[in-house]
Amino acid sequence: MKFRAKINDVGCLNHFTRVLNTITKLTKTCVLRLTVDNVYFVLSGKVANGGVSMWCELLQVNFFDEYQLEGVSSEANEICLEVAPENLSRALKTAQNAKSVKIKLTKKHCPCLTLAAELPSLSSIGRIVTHDIPVDIIPRRLWHDFKEPTMPDFDVSIYLPPLKTMKSVVDRMKNLSNYLVVEANLNGEMNLKIETDLVSVTTHFRDLGNPPWGDNAVQSQSRDVETMAHARVDIRKLQQFLMGQQVNPNKSMCNSALYIWICIQEGSYFLLHADIVDKRIIHLILLQEDVSLQYFIPAVA
Repeated sequence: MKFRAKINDVGCLNHFTRVLNTITKLTKTCVLRLTVDNVYFVLSGKVANGGVSMWCELLQVNFFDEYQLEGVSSEANEICLEVAPENLSRALKTAQNAKSVKIKLTKKHCPCLTLAAELPSLSSIGRIVTHDIPVDIIPRRLWHDFKEPTMPDFDVSIYLPPLKTMKSVVDRMKNLSNYLVVEANLNGEMNLKIETDLVSVTTHFRDLGNPPWGDNAVQSQSRDVETMAHARVDIRKLQQFLMGQQVNPNKSMCNSALYIWICIQEGSYFLLHADIVDKRIIHLILLQEDVSLQYFIPAVA
């Protein structure tokens, strides 16, 4: 197996760093899946057992000026590594003003991703800062756990309020309860609420709008527009996702079934939405021009 890549553009380097910072907020360890065309960060938690899952996909050509990969075989031309994203993030922080950054799979005392940053220098002698980041190689027999998750059939799709507003509400509610109910309908209404023996608090969002959404738009026509789909989730897991985002979109969307799907598109126009699959799971999706991030939070009884 061989892997080497190089980033020369500062904008691409900063963008890649922001993605890693987001991943770091969501998980301490994940699987880095490298293919010829894409780079993936995967957290394969067992949602049925209360764990969260994550799928982040990057188109490598939009980040790397050079990219070479030889997988385990010609028919399975990819590499799967278990990494601590925080270690990668720390290494990239030292390279923010670098002229170039090289990343290579190496064998030191253990398998490593070696990151070499060429820093600016006033002399003719270049400065190279090198980080060896330990990784574990995932055997091929376990790769089936790290495939792209299937898209859930949601009940309601709705635009979300700005992330900063939503995060502020969730932060305050966390002081009152460990669990939060997210509910939405086809009339552009979404509620965030907590209920305990001592207090009941609900934040209402109106006129958010409901986007059309392929086949599900047809399925939703038979659903009463006022009927709420909802999911009760661990508030800390939702807060963790909101804290990790590096952008603040001006348009958001939420789908209500058992999943919440949040999408963000970067550029002159941002899009964020969520899908809720009733009483089952929240599926959050962040979509940008060259990055997609899916995050699954299971519902609790």
